[in-house]
Amino acid sequence: MRKLAVLTLAVLLVIFAFSVKLTILHINDTHGHAWAFNEWHNPGIGGFAAISTLVDEIRYDVEAKGGHVLFLHAGDVNTGVPESDLLDAVPDITALNMMSLDAMALGNHEFDNPRDVLKLQMRLAQFPMLSANLVYKDTGKPFAKPYIIKDFGDVKVAIIGVTTEETKILEPIYIEDLKFLDAAEAVQKYVDELRDKVDVIIVLAHLGWGEPKGDYNTSFSLAKKVHGVDVIVDGHSHNLGKKVINGITIVQAGEYAKWLGRLDLDVEKGTVKVLNWQAYPINLKVYKGKDKNGHSIYEYQWKKIDPDPLVAAALAGFKALGGKRLDTVIGKTAILLDGERKDVRSRSTNLGNLVADAIRWKAKSDIALTNGGGIRASIQPGDITIRQVLTVHPFGNTIYVMKLTGEQIKKIFEYTATIQPGKGAWPQISGATVKVKDGKVVDIKINGEPLDLNKVYIFATNNYLAGGGDGYKMLKEWAPKGYDTGFTLAQAIIEYIQKVLGGNIESYDDSPRYQVEK
Repeated sequence: MRKLAVLTLAVLLVIFAFSVKLTILHINDTHGHAWAFNEWHNPGIGGFAAISTLVDEIRYDVEAKGGHVLFLHAGDVNTGVPESDLLDAVPDITALNMMSLDAMALGNHEFDNPRDVLKLQMRLAQFPMLSANLVYKDTGKPFAKPYIIKDFGDVKVAIIGVTTEETKILEPIYIEDLKFLDAAEAVQKYVDELRDKVDVIIVLAHLGWGEPKGDYNTSFSLAKKVHGVDVIVDGHSHNLGKKVINGITIVQAGEYAKWLGRLDLDVEKGTVKVLNWQAYPINLKVYKGKDKNGHSIYEYQWKKIDPDPLVAAALAGFKALGGKRLDTVIGKTAILLDGERKDVRSRSTNLGNLVADAIRWKAKSDIALTNGGGIRASIQPGDITIRQVLTVHPFGNTIYVMKLTGEQIKKIFEYTATIQPGKGAWPQISGATVKVKDGKVVDIKINGEPLDLNKVYIFATNNYLAGGGDGYKMLKEWAPKGYDTGFTLAQAIIEYIQKVLGGNIESYDDSPRYQVEK
């Protein structure tokens, strides 16, 4: 019996010597949501302090059993919450440092700001920001680290970062010296270099879920094109899910730090087996109605997670820096001003119309056009604060004015007719009504009158679109003859609410100024 026990133990030791448990924790598209926040019927959700608690719990449990943990961010830490935006995402990066993040992919929104802001963020981060397909145009040298290798002793893991090639359309202003290589080709190059040196290859991708709708790779197309990759941890499209393509496991963890993804792997003799994937809801709740006193009743979707006190304290200090100014009340609304992502990227809404009206009013223009993707939140009924306006439009974009002929205006709307619902380029307009049928513009009216192709109109937009953002290349071509007013969209919205609407919104036009028929 003793010999059998010794033999059994020896066999187990051999098995465990070649079998290593690896857990990947991941978040993506946090967009300044370092603090817990409120959604409609969903108060106090998300936040880095709660995620920190959960990461520590999982890390302790896995490591106590001899396994290893990686904590990854799939890009877009920037842009979305005023306290973060005003401080160049320093609060977010500080918290991620405290949480021992291992690596982050550069997302397209890392290029929303001038280059010195990103360089500051990269110096502050105690983790690498990766991109294998982003190089300098003049030298071809990498802009950031293409990959890192984490050596745990009994297992080596390569993490290769990639950034969506769509960045050159979405964020063209601050990347003129940079070139985006094909993400799949860049990944394969480094996989071929690393495959014999490591046990696991992870692509940390800011590419997006689903099949590509243009010339840009998604995580799905990447998985179909490359070989030798074990896992793709994805971001960019704000999806929550897991999919296997070509034997490669692809995962994404939603948005705004509302979820923490967990992927458990078993690595044995170079073979990677997926054991489990799940996404933990970070204090997300289900609305159950009201009690007899009229108080809302909620039920946690999973469990209550207490915030990490150290991370919470650090973030509270940052939040206090600009709080008083941001909480200034500039008006009231009796209605929901709809800025939901799915709505402003597919149809006219009352908030989309209001933003476009504010631009046209401030610019004294005939027509105004802004992109639905620039509207990042709704405004709930009640007081309207500067904080809320900056949350709706956090990018700091300015109003850009041009004199354009009716023929040029027509070309703009011919381009918008090619935009698919759900894209950030979707137009929100003022001073015009446009009808599109079967992908063709069939009617354009300017302030109720048919478009005159020979007339010169004053056209206002934001400097992002004027720089060719979201595919509006014709505006970049015409912009040199226009001018930047220097007025931010947020400033125009605040003044419009106060001066034109009298600080009180009882109702607002939600008519379909831009109509699409199949």
